[in-house]
Amino acid sequence: MNNHSKNIFTRAFYLYYDGFRNMKVGKQLWFIILIKLFVMFAIIKVLFFPNQLKEHFTTDEERATSVLQHLTKE
Repeated sequence: MNNHSKNIFTRAFYLYYDGFRNMKVGKQLWFIILIKLFVMFAIIKVLFFPNQLKEHFTTDEERATSVLQHLTKE
């Protein structure tokens, strides 16, 4: 591994860059991991976590009042 510079961030970048460039099976595994993350955060969020404030309130002022009441409830 060449010493690209003395900056630790640059050396860390080139460590990963050289490692990914020389991978064979790892690229396919990273592709699978990225697809899985997309499914977890994009699709599941939409299906299981609807926006409750938009469903129950029509204006931003009503939403803000509701959040404030729930946060400061005794």
